[in-house]
Amino acid sequence: MTRTDFEARAQELLPDYVRAYFHATAGSGASDAEGIGDWSAIRFRPYALRDVSTIDTTTSVLGTPVQTPILIAPMAQQTAAHTEGEIAMARAAAAVGTLLGVSTNAAVPFASIAAEGAPWWFQVYVARDHHLTELLAQRAVEQGASALILTVDMIALLPAAVNPRNWADVPGKARLSNLTPAELAAAGREGSAADASISFDTIGWLRDLSGLPVIVKGVLRGDDARCCVDSGASGIVVSTHGGRRLGPSISSARALPEVVEAVDGRAEIYADSGLRTGEHIAAALAMGARAVFLGRPLLWALSVEGSEGVRTALSELTAELALVMVQLGVSRLDALRPDLLASNGAAGRLERPEAG
Repeated sequence: MTRTDFEARAQELLPDYVRAYFHATAGSGASDAEGIGDWSAIRFRPYALRDVSTIDTTTSVLGTPVQTPILIAPMAQQTAAHTEGEIAMARAAAAVGTLLGVSTNAAVPFASIAAEGAPWWFQVYVARDHHLTELLAQRAVEQGASALILTVDMIALLPAAVNPRNWADVPGKARLSNLTPAELAAAGREGSAADASISFDTIGWLRDLSGLPVIVKGVLRGDDARCCVDSGASGIVVSTHGGRRLGPSISSARALPEVVEAVDGRAEIYADSGLRTGEHIAAALAMGARAVFLGRPLLWALSVEGSEGVRTALSELTAELALVMVQLGVSRLDALRPDLLASNGAAGRLERPEAG
């Protein structure tokens, strides 16, 4: 089975409540659909007569070497897709030589994820009870997380009908598994909910608390990106949370050039949301992303074939990226530059908005 088969097969295998959660988007879902469409609308201006006899897809992210610029996005409810959940994701990451993000709502212990040997970053939803966030960050550090991903684009909850917090006691409901029942009980349901009062100061707080670099995920504006870097962020993830932030939101493809320009090399930039093909990934890197994060396509792969499915999806996408690089006339990722992108024609609707 190839990666293009996984989504359809996953729809057949997953329970209704899991399928609804994985597909859930904000509002009408326009942001998700348009996000994929915007990446597909980009057109290239390939080089000619370049030596592409050898293609190199290796890079590094915050100093960590990876064999592919395709990273695994942090995602909750992975044990609802497969019983091994994040353990299977980590095993696949180690097999292909990439890095994974691990959600605050991870369903398995950090130690079990770390044992698979892949580098990982811990994704942080700041809880209203900050003590819970402190405990989770400290435990992530102890188990070898090398950065924190502060997620700032999901303060609002998903509709109750699809929110896993409201699931019955069904397989795959487990979350916040790196906190003890006693710790969760002491904080209460409200204490473990997302803190809507976070600010740019939160970046420095997490950096000082953990001693790790902080990446801010969910930035779609140049002015916000500059403020994040000014406040100590080491990286920015341009993301719509897979269309879950706001229905009529600008897409990652539209927002990425503005963020890259605003940051001006002072931090690493990553992209996610809507990336589905090697062409999409090449476009993101040409716009200035250091790497990309992949979400739903890997959930479908996990649902169908566990770790082996994720490995297949990542390997096939990396091979597809390598082929696109040949077609573009570039042999290394750092040769993917903005001048490879058309500024008119089919990509005209992706013209960059004015920076804030």
